Amino acid sequence: MPVPKPPEKMMFQLNLRRRGISDQTVLRALEEIPREAFVEPADRDQAYRDSALGISCGQTISQPFVVAYMTEQLQLQKDHSVLEIGTGSGYQAAILSRLCRLVLTIERYRTLADGARVRLEQLGCDNVEVLLGDGLDASSIPGSQFDRIIVTAAMEQIPEALLQRLEPHGILIAPVGPHQGTQTLMRVTRTDAGFERRELVDVRFVPALPGIAREL
Repeated sequence: MPVPKPPEKMMFQLNLRRRGISDQTVLRALEEIPREAFVEPADRDQAYRDSALGISCGQTISQPFVVAYMTEQLQLQKDHSVLEIGTGSGYQAAILSRLCRLVLTIERYRTLADGARVRLEQLGCDNVEVLLGDGLDASSIPGSQFDRIIVTAAMEQIPEALLQRLEPHGILIAPVGPHQGTQTLMRVTRTDAGFERRELVDVRFVPALPGIAREL
């Protein structure tokens, strides 16, 4: 007999569906990845609530709906390569790992990068590479172009150099707006004619900051 799901995980999936997440591969990835492994120990009983939670270095793990929504908007395929800017605890990268060929994730805090690397290895996310680096400096990011780019911290504007790292017909998702306050989630598609931008929903993210953090 199958092991019954805990009630909080059942509600977690139900709430995502109620809020409009319909991509079955995305829902399956969120079901497979244990969110409690990516939150602070004191918050594990809150892991499946639809809210952001604090993690080390003053950062956050995004609420499940936002993770699911951003992932769904990427329209991932199994052969895609994905660049993530802002690893955090590694939860978004773990979800992506179930849906694409390769994930390169950049984190400016060494503590977060090291912790995420351990969690991802323990979960067998062998197609994820975690790098300590400056995600806002596109020239310092290894590789050439990516099929998809996801930014998990607020940008006041999307750097042109980052857009140029998109493959033709690639998609970038990023929260754009003031660091303090509400941002708009933007979906940018690289077309033959240039970059097509679409505003999605209002969100609140911690700010994307330049450079590698000196401490932590």
